[in-house]
Amino acid sequence: MITLDIMKPSDWEAVKEIYEEGIATGNATFQQSAPTWDEWNSTHLQHSRIVAKDNNVLGWAALTPVSGRCVYAGVAEVSVYVSDKARGKGLGKQLLQKLVDESEANNIWTLQAGIFPENIASIKIHEACGFRILGKRERIGKMNGIWRDTVLLERRSETVGID
Repeated sequence: MITLDIMKPSDWEAVKEIYEEGIATGNATFQQSAPTWDEWNSTHLQHSRIVAKDNNVLGWAALTPVSGRCVYAGVAEVSVYVSDKARGKGLGKQLLQKLVDESEANNIWTLQAGIFPENIASIKIHEACGFRILGKRERIGKMNGIWRDTVLLERRSETVGID
């Protein structure tokens, strides 16, 4: 049975391994290598960190602030990664929905995601969880010397930040 739980520092090695699997696909992130725990921990919000587990960590989701400016305190960028051995089983959607719930419980009113257009499964999962496509950011960054586009998606809470 798979459970969704709060990510703990002791989950880091498994989380890092799954992140590295995503990096290896070439369609998950511009990152070329996984950071250390301290680097990762300092750049992600302290809340809304989730792992999917059976006996092992099978996937994870977390939020990164989009800005240090106070007016953007309720806006975060989404990361969702699923292990090679658990892909195609609906786990990404479960993680993202739980991340949405956790984000709203922590006063996040807007979630955004930048996804490579080739990562069709990720785009579909985001759309299924209430994200809408805002557009394509053309040639937004280089990866291995090649310009890459990203599809920009956003989800605006219907319960947080509505007044």
